[in-house]
Amino acid sequence: MAILELLIIAAGLAMDAFAVAICLGVSLSEFSLKKAIKIGLYFGLFQGIMPLFGYLLGNQFANKIVTIDHWIAFALLGVIGLNMIKESREKQEDTNYNEVNLGIKTMLCLAIATSIDALAIGITFAFLQVDIVFSVISIGVITLVLSIIGVKIGNLFGCRFKSRAEFSGGLVLVLMGIKILVEHLGIL
Repeated sequence: MAILELLIIAAGLAMDAFAVAICLGVSLSEFSLKKAIKIGLYFGLFQGIMPLFGYLLGNQFANKIVTIDHWIAFALLGVIGLNMIKESREKQEDTNYNEVNLGIKTMLCLAIATSIDALAIGITFAFLQVDIVFSVISIGVITLVLSIIGVKIGNLFGCRFKSRAEFSGGLVLVLMGIKILVEHLGIL
């Protein structure tokens, strides 16, 4: 997998965290770089670590299913991406973010919730023989940066962009899954 593809996947994975960061930014009466960095670090760390766990898990059985690995990658990316698209289209309930607690318990829950899809991507990476160190660092750093930006955007504009961010991230993952399948089938 090329570096550009990894970076695109990293950006797609970061969209859940970006969308949540936008909504957390709404809860800040004024933008705080310290709080934005805290949010970004939680999301970036978990978004980076989860693919590593998935990769280690996937390596345990990757050589047993090498003949169908491209189908698995296609299915995982497709399911995750379609789920993100579906969630972006569901009617969002009007939530008041003014009282959001940015404590450890809240941030751990949010970080884990937004990074579960990265675990599945890590399994896909094991099948595709991806450089996991570069991938983990890229995913973590891109998520960190986009989360900080998301907090700022949320503080400025509110939650209007949440569904667009989730939709875009889901679409990127679906398209990457299709590309992997098409390449392995020899069509591209």
